[in-house]
Amino acid sequence: MSAANGVRRVWVGQNGLLSTPAVSAVIRERVGVDGSKATGAFILTASHNPGGPHEDFGIKYNMENGGPAPEAITDKIFENTKTITEYLIAEDLPNIDISTIGVANFSGPEGQFDVEVFDSASDYVKLMKSIFDFELIRKLLSSSKFTFCYDALHGVAGAYAHRIFVEELGAQESSLLNCVPKEDFGGGHPDPNLTYAKELVARMGLGKSDSAVDPPEFGAAADGDADRNMILGKRFFVTPSDSVAIIAANAVNAIPYFSSGLKGVARSMPTSAALDVVAKNLNLKFFEVPTGWKFFGNLMDAGLCSICGEESFGTGSDHIREKDGIWAVLAWLSILAFKNKENLNGDKLVTVEDIVRQHWAIYGRHYYTRYDYENVDAGAAKDLMAYLVKLQSSLDEINSSVKGARSDVSNVVNADEFEYKDPVDGSVSKHQGIRFLFEDGSRLVFRLSGTGSEGATIRLYIEQYEKNSSKTGRDSQEALAPLVSIL
Repeated sequence: MSAANGVRRVWVGQNGLLSTPAVSAVIRERVGVDGSKATGAFILTASHNPGGPHEDFGIKYNMENGGPAPEAITDKIFENTKTITEYLIAEDLPNIDISTIGVANFSGPEGQFDVEVFDSASDYVKLMKSIFDFELIRKLLSSSKFTFCYDALHGVAGAYAHRIFVEELGAQESSLLNCVPKEDFGGGHPDPNLTYAKELVARMGLGKSDSAVDPPEFGAAADGDADRNMILGKRFFVTPSDSVAIIAANAVNAIPYFSSGLKGVARSMPTSAALDVVAKNLNLKFFEVPTGWKFFGNLMDAGLCSICGEESFGTGSDHIREKDGIWAVLAWLSILAFKNKENLNGDKLVTVEDIVRQHWAIYGRHYYTRYDYENVDAGAAKDLMAYLVKLQSSLDEINSSVKGARSDVSNVVNADEFEYKDPVDGSVSKHQGIRFLFEDGSRLVFRLSGTGSEGATIRLYIEQYEKNSSKTGRDSQEALAPLVSIL
């Protein structure tokens, strides 16, 4: 179809395997043998959903900046699908061996047509080596006291994990779990969370049954297209909200790419406010955006944001315009390596849990959870959201109800329906979620996600902020119980 529509050159990753962050890096960084640059890319992916012939499959389009197409573009594409009456296709081109690196030349309907198959990892690895101190990370991984585990969940991250962690950083082959990419992700659900990354969770000592084997010091998982990540310590889970805040708090000292300072930080609205506190303490520009990576891309293109993240296991920086799972893992390894650079021969390493608890002691802790109510009747879901908006008109009534249920819950001081005006292009995104903001920094957020024929999903986010360092070690269920009880 490219040849038939006048495209002169197509780039394909070897064996058709490219992670979503690597695609962004290729668009931004790669220069072809003839000096050409990519003007965009199609990504065929099931993302973090089950994949295969009878499961999920999606097509994404990324723009010349390496980021997802903005709504203005996708809206035009959608409108075109309503009126298209034919499509062009060149059916007589021979099959191309995408397992072999090189350039194949053809005579297409519109002139010469080239297909260049390239090493899927080379551009991405080069970029990672320009961001992180690989030598310092290599010293950490070579320490007999440090153990490491990475689970690709049979997604495309496996193609990069061996190259980066084993070949470049010297990790043991046994450190890699499920790193052979499979079309159906081995029949699993490639979502890097405590529910689906069962094998990694058990190895890290967080499973339901105790293991006699001592867990590794550090563990991480990726989703199907390698843009999401989960970070684990020994018997310790790092929430995505805490993860981006901790990376931002330590980036200038631990990651060479940020040594001259951060331009700013950003998070999606439902993500906990842990990053906000870091931004305030470090006097950084801070942005709260709707859910969707394209909003971060605008800020990055304008030089306003260096590090960003969202609560659904997405973390990234302005090195590309996508979230980047392996980048997040390397960021954490960099922080661990920096904290332990004078300590590798000592009695005990600084652990993931140590770093998180030290962060809480400085910035406070945002206890946080999310409830998903799926396949809700779409009409009823809209009625509920409308009722919540109406309820926001009387804070006195809300606080009277809150105090009647729990006297130890702070007053609601602000309530709104989140609306975002992009500081770069001036576009306005409305109806992005309903927020109830409490005096002590806690929050309740309701967000409607999807209103198709299959029903809607209502997401409820509950966040309790605790500044008292003597209370930051409590169990999350205990800390969140007062807020849960008022619902």
